[in-house]
Amino acid sequence: MTDEATLVEVDVERALEAILMIADEPLSVVMLATAVNAPVKRVRAAIDALVRDFDGEDGGIRRGFELREVGGGWRIYVRGEYDDVVADYVLTQNPTKLSQAALETLAVIAYKQPISRGAIASIRAVNVDSVVRTLLGRGLITELFTDSETGAINYGTTDLLLTQLGINSIDDLPHISPLLADGADGFDADVR
Repeated sequence: MTDEATLVEVDVERALEAILMIADEPLSVVMLATAVNAPVKRVRAAIDALVRDFDGEDGGIRRGFELREVGGGWRIYVRGEYDDVVADYVLTQNPTKLSQAALETLAVIAYKQPISRGAIASIRAVNVDSVVRTLLGRGLITELFTDSETGAINYGTTDLLLTQLGINSIDDLPHISPLLADGADGFDADVR
């Protein structure tokens, strides 16, 4: 292989690495190939090289994250042996409050679970990608399953959320209907 071909291969690997670092859902090889404008065969080879690189094969260091094939695509995850460290950091070292958008998204997930990101976005009428990432990172929601027909990941709440809310079950959440306006506001009962 020429130096130019090697450079192109490395550029594809680095481009894939950059995309995978920000991806919040598994990306298929075809999606990745389209994103980096490279043939599927080259992308598969680059993914294999990234897996080896992250795993510390070929003389490199083993990273705290790994590239996994899940749900029909590829995504970067924290390596299993570092789950406790990351969970501790997220839950205790970074105790910032949730934004209004995060609270609203969390409420939608809690009341409608299992629910996909697209359905959440439809209900809230805004893009919820970063909010869902935040809630996942805080351990308040989890990926329940991937829909076999659409490939959409469905989310639900975790036991940590129940603990934070001080309830035993999602069934203990208050019924939402009494909290909603009945539509009578602005109407005077004395009007004939």
